[in-house]
Amino acid sequence: MNNSQQRGATGRSQVRKAELIATGRKLFADTSYDALSMDDIAKQAGVAKGLIYYYFTSKRGYYLAIVEDSLAELVARAGGDTDLPGVERVRRTIDGYLHYAEHHHAAYRTIVTGGVGSDAEVLAIRDSVREELVATIAEGAYGRRTLPPIARLALVGWLSAVEGTTLDWTGALGAPDQPDRAALGALLVRQLRATLTVIEEFVPECPAPPIAEEPSDRRGDLAPVTGSP
Repeated sequence: MNNSQQRGATGRSQVRKAELIATGRKLFADTSYDALSMDDIAKQAGVAKGLIYYYFTSKRGYYLAIVEDSLAELVARAGGDTDLPGVERVRRTIDGYLHYAEHHHAAYRTIVTGGVGSDAEVLAIRDSVREELVATIAEGAYGRRTLPPIARLALVGWLSAVEGTTLDWTGALGAPDQPDRAALGALLVRQLRATLTVIEEFVPECPAPPIAEEPSDRRGDLAPVTGSP
């Protein structure tokens, strides 16, 4: 096989693998991990079971690949628009995060709760994404990704509150009087504003950025991220 043929085979392999992951995301969104057998997965995907083993080694390997793919999409959605000014990037990061949770309920719940039971590998993947999100917020707020420990802990605490709030919100979408994404985003921006103010009190070298002066937050005027779900 020449180089061109090898590239073509690799490209087709990557496309097939991506298709299997996309199918798995839909399956695990509606059915628990333990309730799905590899035979069920292969039947729904329209492939031989051996093909799934070929790409992912095991059911758990397949599941971890799906979790990692979901996490990568969440980080990409939340951490986009890197060319925006820092304050606007913070606001867009929050909206991107909520956009993902709004349109991928099951995947978001898996990410935040750690997936299957207390799977250490899934939890490690989740924790790495939390660190990336905290670093993204820090970069938007302070222009740097690394912070003094107490400042980092404050942002971790805020993000933990965001996760709990977002889980509750996605579980009640469509219910009467539930806030829309813009209103919830404005609430989380204001909570972040308070956190940044507290950080400044404890760490003067991390002054609260001008996000505290955004009047549009009071009206729930958080500009939504554009793009398809």
